[in-house]
Amino acid sequence: MKVERLDYELPRELIASEPSPERDGARMMVLERAHEIIEHDQVRHLAARIEPGSLVVVNDTKVINARLRGAKPTGGSVEVFLLRALDASARRWSAFGRASKPVRPGLVVKVSDALSIEVRAKDPQGVLEVELLCDEPWGAIERHGEVPLPPYMERAPTAEDKERYQCVFAANPGAVAAPTAGLHLSQRVLDALDARGVERCSVTLHVGAGTFQPVTASDLDEHTMHSEWYSVSDATAERVLAAKREGRPVVAVGTTVVRTLESWSLDARPRVGDTTMLIQPGYRFTVIDRLLTNFHLPKSTLIALVMAFAGEEFTRRAYETAVRERYRFFSYGDAMLIR
Repeated sequence: MKVERLDYELPRELIASEPSPERDGARMMVLERAHEIIEHDQVRHLAARIEPGSLVVVNDTKVINARLRGAKPTGGSVEVFLLRALDASARRWSAFGRASKPVRPGLVVKVSDALSIEVRAKDPQGVLEVELLCDEPWGAIERHGEVPLPPYMERAPTAEDKERYQCVFAANPGAVAAPTAGLHLSQRVLDALDARGVERCSVTLHVGAGTFQPVTASDLDEHTMHSEWYSVSDATAERVLAAKREGRPVVAVGTTVVRTLESWSLDARPRVGDTTMLIQPGYRFTVIDRLLTNFHLPKSTLIALVMAFAGEEFTRRAYETAVRERYRFFSYGDAMLIR
C-alpha cells in the first residue's frame, strides 16, 4: 500500500492536548460497515452499541513513568527515556538518551540520591542499554520518572495525567505509551457492559515508543514494523475461542488488542512473545469483529490497520467527517467504534 494513501489534512487545533473533563465524556463516531453509515454518539453510551453476549477484550498494560531526568558528573543535563525492560528484575533497559553531547557507554547519570543510571552499551541505531542503580527499580521509576506524554502534546505532564494517561484496568507495568482507546472506559462504562451481558477479558501488550514512529518508506511493504511484547493467558484464549465457536462478536478495545489477538491466532494457543505484525488493506481478520479505536496520526500504520478493518474509502470518509465535525484527535481525543 502506498503511504500517501494514509495521509489526510488535520488542522492543528484538533489535536487534543488535554483529556476530556470526564473519562467517558469523549465523542464516539460509529461506523456501520455493512451499509457504510456514519453515526455520532458518546463513549458513555458504548454498552448500547455492543450486542449482549459479545466478548470485549482490553489491554491491561500499565504505562510506566518512562522519562527520567538527571545530570552527568560534570553537571550537564541528561534525559533517559526507558523503552523496554531487558530482564525480570527491571534493572536493565533499552532506552533513548538525550543530552547536549552524545550519550556514550560508561556515562553514569544521577537522577536522585537513590537512583543513578549507568549507560552500558549503544547500538548503531543509537539505542542504549542502561542499568538502573537503585534498591528497587519499579519503585524508583514510579517515584522519579515522568508520565511519557506523546511529543505532539507539547507540554509537561501534570498530576492529572498520572490518572488520565492510564486505563482504569491497567495492571501490568511495561508500556511507554497508553493503549489510548482504553483510556475512555470508565468504571461506569464497564458496569454498563456487565449489566448488558457483555463478557470481558484482557490481554497484555506493552505499547512501545515505536507506536509514534512515522512511516518513511513510500510503500508499507518496505516499512520495518516495530516490535512489541505481548501475552495471551490461558483464560483469555479459552474465552476468545469459545466466542468464535459460538458466533459471538469479539470486540477489540484498541489497535493493540487487534495486533495481539491476530498475532496469537497464527497458532491459536496461549503464548508470550513479540509481535511485528503490520496489518494493512487486504489482510483477512481471523479474530476481531468490532473495534473501538481513536483517530490516528497521518501516514501511520494504525490508519492502515483501520482501513484494513473498515475499508479504505469508508475510513477516509470517516476521517473527513471527523475533521468537518471538529472531533478531537490522537491520544486524548475522541473515539471511533467500527461495527
